[in-house]
Amino acid sequence: MRGFVVVAEELHFGRAAGRLGISQQGLSKRVARLEGALGVRLLERDARGVALTGAGRRFLEPARRVLAQGERAVAAVGCAARPLRIDVWGHLYAPMRTLARAVDAAPGLSVEPVPGRDLPSVAAALLRGESDAGFGRVHPLPDGGDAGLTHRLVRLEPVDALLSAAHPLAGRDVLRPAELRGGVLRFPAAVDRLDFLTRFADRFDVQDRVGSTNLGLEHFLDEVRDDPSCFSLVPADTPLPDHPGVRTVPLADPTPLYAWSLLWREEASGGPNPQLDRLVEAFTTEAARGRWLEYDPARDWLPDADEAALRP
Repeated sequence: MRGFVVVAEELHFGRAAGRLGISQQGLSKRVARLEGALGVRLLERDARGVALTGAGRRFLEPARRVLAQGERAVAAVGCAARPLRIDVWGHLYAPMRTLARAVDAAPGLSVEPVPGRDLPSVAAALLRGESDAGFGRVHPLPDGGDAGLTHRLVRLEPVDALLSAAHPLAGRDVLRPAELRGGVLRFPAAVDRLDFLTRFADRFDVQDRVGSTNLGLEHFLDEVRDDPSCFSLVPADTPLPDHPGVRTVPLADPTPLYAWSLLWREEASGGPNPQLDRLVEAFTTEAARGRWLEYDPARDWLPDADEAALRP
Protein backbone atom coordinates (compact mmCIF):
# COMPACT_ATOMS: atom_id res chain seq x y z
CA MET A 1 0.00 0.00 0.00
CA ARG A 2 2.85 2.40 0.81
CA GLY A 3 4.42 1.58 -2.55
CA PHE A 4 1.18 2.47 -4.35
CA VAL A 5 0.82 5.76 -2.45
CA VAL A 6 4.37 6.89 -3.28
CA VAL A 7 3.95 5.98 -6.97
CA ALA A 8 0.64 7.90 -6.99
CA GLU A 9 2.43 10.96 -5.60
CA GLU A 10 5.38 10.80 -7.99
CA LEU A 11 3.57 9.37 -11.04
CA HIS A 12 6.93 7.81 -11.82
CA PHE A 13 8.15 4.36 -10.70
CA GLY A 14 11.83 5.32 -10.77
CA ARG A 15 11.43 8.34 -8.48
CA ALA A 16 9.07 6.42 -6.20
CA ALA A 17 11.54 3.54 -5.90
CA GLY A 18 14.27 6.03 -5.01
CA ARG A 19 12.14 7.49 -2.20
CA LEU A 20 11.43 4.04 -0.82
CA GLY A 21 15.01 2.81 -1.15
CA ILE A 22 14.08 -0.25 -3.22
CA SER A 23 14.51 -1.31 -6.84
CA GLN A 24 12.02 -0.24 -9.49
CA GLN A 25 11.33 -3.90 -10.26
CA GLY A 26 10.62 -4.63 -6.60
CA LEU A 27 8.23 -1.69 -6.40
CA SER A 28 6.37 -2.82 -9.52
CA LYS A 29 5.89 -6.26 -7.96
CA ARG A 30 4.52 -4.74 -4.76
CA VAL A 31 1.97 -2.64 -6.62
CA ALA A 32 1.01 -5.64 -8.78
CA ARG A 33 0.42 -7.75 -5.64
CA LEU A 34 -1.80 -5.02 -4.19
CA GLU A 35 -3.79 -4.79 -7.42
CA GLY A 36 -4.13 -8.57 -7.45
CA ALA A 37 -5.39 -8.63 -3.85
CA LEU A 38 -7.94 -5.89 -4.61
CA GLY A 39 -8.94 -7.31 -7.97
CA VAL A 40 -8.72 -3.91 -9.68
CA ARG A 41 -6.12 -1.95 -11.60
CA LEU A 42 -4.98 1.12 -9.66
CA LEU A 43 -2.41 2.51 -12.10
CA GLU A 44 -2.18 2.79 -15.86
CA ARG A 45 1.32 2.46 -17.29
CA ASP A 46 2.24 3.40 -20.86
CA ALA A 47 5.01 5.10 -22.82
CA ARG A 48 3.85 8.52 -21.59
CA GLY A 49 4.20 7.61 -17.92
CA VAL A 50 1.97 6.59 -15.02
CA ALA A 51 -1.60 7.70 -14.29
CA LEU A 52 -4.18 6.79 -11.67
CA THR A 53 -7.24 4.85 -12.76
CA GLY A 54 -10.64 5.75 -11.35
CA ALA A 55 -10.22 3.01 -8.76
CA GLY A 56 -6.75 4.33 -7.94
CA ARG A 57 -8.07 7.83 -7.32
CA ARG A 58 -10.77 6.48 -5.00
CA PHE A 59 -8.27 4.24 -3.16
CA LEU A 60 -5.55 6.86 -2.63
CA GLU A 61 -6.89 8.91 0.29
CA PRO A 62 -8.21 5.92 2.30
CA ALA A 63 -4.83 4.25 1.77
CA ARG A 64 -3.05 7.31 3.13
CA ARG A 65 -5.28 7.30 6.20
CA VAL A 66 -4.62 3.61 6.82
CA LEU A 67 -0.85 4.15 6.61
CA ALA A 68 -0.98 7.12 8.97
CA GLN A 69 -3.08 5.22 11.51
CA GLY A 70 -0.70 2.28 11.30
CA GLU A 71 2.29 4.53 11.99
CA ARG A 72 0.54 6.03 15.01
CA ALA A 73 -0.45 2.62 16.36
CA VAL A 74 3.12 1.34 16.12
CA ALA A 75 4.48 4.53 17.68
CA ALA A 76 2.09 4.24 20.61
CA VAL A 77 3.52 0.89 21.73
CA GLY A 78 6.99 0.70 20.30
CA CYS A 79 8.37 4.23 19.95
CA ALA A 80 11.33 3.62 22.26
CA ALA A 81 12.74 1.00 19.90
CA ARG A 82 11.68 2.59 16.61
CA PRO A 83 14.15 4.90 14.87
CA LEU A 84 13.04 8.48 14.37
CA ARG A 85 12.28 8.85 10.64
CA ILE A 86 13.64 12.15 9.29
CA ASP A 87 12.97 13.26 5.71
CA VAL A 88 15.89 15.36 4.50
CA TRP A 89 15.86 17.63 1.44
CA GLY A 90 18.17 20.17 -0.22
CA HIS A 91 20.74 17.47 -0.95
CA LEU A 92 23.06 19.53 -3.15
CA TYR A 93 23.63 21.73 -0.08
CA ALA A 94 24.68 18.70 2.05
CA PRO A 95 22.16 18.82 4.92
CA MET A 96 23.45 15.54 6.39
CA ARG A 97 26.58 17.19 7.82
CA THR A 98 24.44 19.43 10.05
CA LEU A 99 22.00 16.67 10.97
CA ALA A 100 24.96 14.44 11.90
CA ARG A 101 26.27 17.07 14.33
CA ALA A 102 22.97 17.08 16.20
CA VAL A 103 22.61 13.29 16.23
CA ASP A 104 26.18 12.87 17.50
CA ALA A 105 25.34 15.24 20.37
CA ALA A 106 22.58 12.89 21.59
CA PRO A 107 24.11 9.45 22.31
CA GLY A 108 21.57 6.66 21.98
CA LEU A 109 19.29 8.64 19.68
CA SER A 110 18.19 6.33 16.86
CA VAL A 111 17.34 8.02 13.58
CA GLU A 112 16.52 6.89 10.06
CA PRO A 113 17.34 9.67 7.56
CA VAL A 114 15.35 9.34 4.34
CA PRO A 115 15.93 11.40 1.18
CA GLY A 116 12.99 13.74 0.54
CA ARG A 117 12.31 15.30 -2.84
CA ASP A 118 11.53 18.85 -1.66
CA LEU A 119 9.70 20.78 1.07
CA PRO A 120 6.16 20.24 -0.31
CA SER A 121 6.60 16.46 -0.52
CA VAL A 122 8.19 16.29 2.95
CA ALA A 123 5.39 18.43 4.43
CA ALA A 124 2.79 16.13 2.91
CA ALA A 125 4.55 13.04 4.33
CA LEU A 126 4.66 14.61 7.79
CA LEU A 127 0.98 15.50 7.73
CA ARG A 128 0.11 11.94 6.70
CA GLY A 129 2.16 10.59 9.60
CA GLU A 130 4.66 8.82 7.34
CA SER A 131 7.62 10.70 8.85
CA ASP A 132 8.44 12.04 12.30
CA ALA A 133 10.45 15.10 11.26
CA GLY A 134 11.94 16.89 8.30
CA PHE A 135 15.22 18.74 7.93
CA GLY A 136 16.06 21.39 5.32
CA ARG A 137 15.14 24.97 4.48
CA VAL A 138 11.55 25.84 5.42
CA HIS A 139 9.48 28.57 3.77
CA PRO A 140 5.72 29.26 3.55
CA LEU A 141 3.92 26.91 1.16
CA PRO A 142 1.01 28.00 -1.05
CA ASP A 143 -2.54 26.84 -0.39
CA GLY A 144 -1.83 26.03 3.26
CA GLY A 145 0.41 23.07 2.43
CA ASP A 146 2.27 23.57 5.72
CA ALA A 147 -0.80 24.02 7.96
CA GLY A 148 -0.47 21.82 11.03
CA LEU A 149 3.34 21.87 10.94
CA THR A 150 5.80 23.78 13.07
CA HIS A 151 9.52 24.33 12.65
CA ARG A 152 12.55 25.57 14.50
CA LEU A 153 15.43 27.41 12.90
CA VAL A 154 18.62 25.59 13.90
CA ARG A 155 21.44 26.93 11.71
CA LEU A 156 22.25 30.01 9.63
CA GLU A 157 25.04 29.34 7.17
CA PRO A 158 26.85 31.94 5.02
CA VAL A 159 26.71 31.22 1.31
CA ASP A 160 29.47 31.64 -1.27
CA ALA A 161 29.20 32.46 -4.94
CA LEU A 162 29.90 29.44 -7.16
CA LEU A 163 31.58 30.47 -10.41
CA SER A 164 33.27 29.00 -13.43
CA ALA A 165 37.04 29.46 -13.27
CA ALA A 166 36.62 31.43 -16.50
CA HIS A 167 34.08 33.84 -14.95
CA PRO A 168 35.33 37.48 -14.93
CA LEU A 169 34.92 37.64 -11.13
CA ALA A 170 36.40 34.24 -10.29
CA GLY A 171 39.73 35.71 -9.21
CA ARG A 172 38.26 37.94 -6.50
CA ASP A 173 38.83 37.23 -2.80
CA VAL A 174 35.35 38.45 -1.86
CA LEU A 175 32.28 39.73 -3.71
CA ARG A 176 29.30 41.87 -2.88
CA PRO A 177 25.95 40.37 -3.95
CA ALA A 178 25.24 43.55 -5.94
CA GLU A 179 28.23 42.74 -8.18
CA LEU A 180 26.40 39.65 -9.43
CA ARG A 181 23.45 41.65 -10.75
CA GLY A 182 24.42 41.39 -14.38
CA GLY A 183 25.05 37.64 -14.31
CA VAL A 184 22.85 34.62 -14.87
CA LEU A 185 21.78 32.82 -11.69
CA ARG A 186 21.80 29.09 -12.38
CA PHE A 187 19.45 27.00 -10.24
CA PRO A 188 20.48 23.37 -9.54
CA ALA A 189 16.86 22.28 -10.17
CA ALA A 190 13.66 23.81 -11.56
CA VAL A 191 13.45 27.53 -10.79
CA ASP A 192 10.09 27.26 -9.03
CA ARG A 193 11.43 24.68 -6.54
CA LEU A 194 14.23 26.74 -4.96
CA ASP A 195 12.82 29.52 -2.82
CA PHE A 196 16.12 30.79 -1.39
CA LEU A 197 17.70 31.46 -4.79
CA THR A 198 14.50 33.16 -5.95
CA ARG A 199 14.50 35.43 -2.87
CA PHE A 200 18.17 36.24 -3.43
CA ALA A 201 17.58 37.11 -7.09
CA ASP A 202 14.62 39.32 -6.18
CA ARG A 203 16.51 41.13 -3.42
CA PHE A 204 19.68 41.81 -5.44
CA ASP A 205 17.97 42.42 -8.78
CA VAL A 206 19.34 39.43 -10.67
CA GLN A 207 17.01 39.28 -13.64
CA ASP A 208 18.44 36.36 -15.61
CA ARG A 209 17.66 32.98 -14.04
CA VAL A 210 17.96 29.53 -15.56
CA GLY A 211 16.87 26.16 -14.16
CA SER A 212 18.61 22.81 -14.44
CA THR A 213 17.76 19.15 -14.18
CA ASN A 214 18.93 17.87 -10.80
CA LEU A 215 21.35 15.11 -11.78
CA GLY A 216 23.63 15.48 -8.78
CA LEU A 217 26.36 17.82 -7.61
CA GLU A 218 29.04 16.76 -10.10
CA HIS A 219 26.72 17.38 -13.04
CA PHE A 220 25.75 20.79 -11.66
CA LEU A 221 29.40 21.77 -11.20
CA ASP A 222 30.02 20.80 -14.83
CA GLU A 223 27.19 23.10 -15.91
CA VAL A 224 28.65 26.02 -13.95
CA ARG A 225 32.15 25.31 -15.27
CA ASP A 226 30.95 25.32 -18.88
CA ASP A 227 29.09 28.65 -18.64
CA PRO A 228 31.32 31.60 -17.59
CA SER A 229 28.32 33.96 -17.67
CA CYS A 230 26.49 32.18 -14.85
CA PHE A 231 26.86 31.82 -11.09
CA SER A 232 25.12 29.99 -8.29
CA LEU A 233 25.20 29.93 -4.49
CA VAL A 234 26.36 27.20 -2.10
CA PRO A 235 26.63 27.18 1.71
CA ALA A 236 30.19 28.04 2.70
CA ASP A 237 30.67 24.81 4.66
CA THR A 238 29.42 22.51 1.89
CA PRO A 239 32.09 19.90 1.09
CA LEU A 240 32.52 20.29 -2.67
CA PRO A 241 34.43 17.65 -4.64
CA ASP A 242 37.76 18.64 -6.13
CA HIS A 243 36.73 20.33 -9.36
CA PRO A 244 39.41 22.49 -11.05
CA GLY A 245 36.90 24.19 -13.35
CA VAL A 246 34.95 26.05 -10.64
CA ARG A 247 35.67 28.52 -7.83
CA THR A 248 33.81 29.57 -4.70
CA VAL A 249 34.11 33.19 -3.56
CA PRO A 250 32.77 34.47 -0.20
CA LEU A 251 29.98 37.05 -0.29
CA ALA A 252 29.89 40.09 2.00
CA ASP A 253 28.21 43.48 2.42
CA PRO A 254 25.81 41.88 3.09
CA THR A 255 26.53 38.20 3.69
CA PRO A 256 23.54 36.05 2.59
CA LEU A 257 22.64 33.33 5.09
CA TYR A 258 21.00 30.00 4.29
CA ALA A 259 18.58 28.87 7.01
CA TRP A 260 18.32 25.22 8.06
CA SER A 261 15.27 24.16 10.10
CA LEU A 262 13.81 21.12 11.81
CA LEU A 263 10.17 20.56 10.84
CA TRP A 264 7.49 18.41 12.53
CA ARG A 265 3.75 18.08 13.15
CA GLU A 266 2.50 20.47 15.80
CA GLU A 267 1.04 17.71 17.95
CA ALA A 268 4.11 15.45 17.66
CA SER A 269 6.49 17.13 20.13
CA GLY A 270 5.75 15.82 23.59
CA GLY A 271 3.62 13.10 21.99
CA PRO A 272 4.15 9.41 21.32
CA ASN A 273 7.77 9.61 20.16
CA PRO A 274 10.06 11.09 22.84
CA GLN A 275 13.03 10.84 20.48
CA LEU A 276 11.74 13.89 18.63
CA ASP A 277 12.08 15.97 21.79
CA ARG A 278 15.63 14.67 22.23
CA LEU A 279 16.49 15.66 18.66
CA VAL A 280 15.10 19.19 19.17
CA GLU A 281 17.18 19.50 22.36
CA ALA A 282 20.29 18.24 20.55
CA PHE A 283 19.88 20.84 17.81
CA THR A 284 19.41 23.56 20.44
CA THR A 285 22.61 22.49 22.18
CA GLU A 286 24.67 22.33 18.99
CA ALA A 287 23.32 25.68 17.77
CA ALA A 288 24.52 27.32 20.97
CA ARG A 289 27.87 25.52 20.93
CA GLY A 290 28.57 26.23 17.27
CA ARG A 291 27.09 29.77 17.29
CA TRP A 292 24.86 28.65 14.45
CA LEU A 293 22.21 31.31 14.93
CA GLU A 294 24.34 34.48 14.92
CA TYR A 295 22.70 37.15 12.80
CA ASP A 296 23.48 40.85 12.46
CA PRO A 297 21.05 42.70 10.17
CA ALA A 298 23.70 45.36 9.56
CA ARG A 299 26.09 42.71 8.23
CA ASP A 300 23.93 39.80 6.99
CA TRP A 301 20.93 39.20 4.76
CA LEU A 302 18.08 36.74 5.27
CA PRO A 303 14.80 36.35 3.37
CA ASP A 304 11.94 37.90 5.36
CA ALA A 305 10.41 34.57 6.45
CA ASP A 306 13.75 33.34 7.80
CA GLU A 307 14.35 36.59 9.66
CA ALA A 308 10.87 36.37 11.20
CA ALA A 309 11.63 32.83 12.45
CA LEU A 310 14.46 34.29 14.57
CA ARG A 311 12.13 36.51 16.54
CA PRO A 312 10.84 35.21 19.90
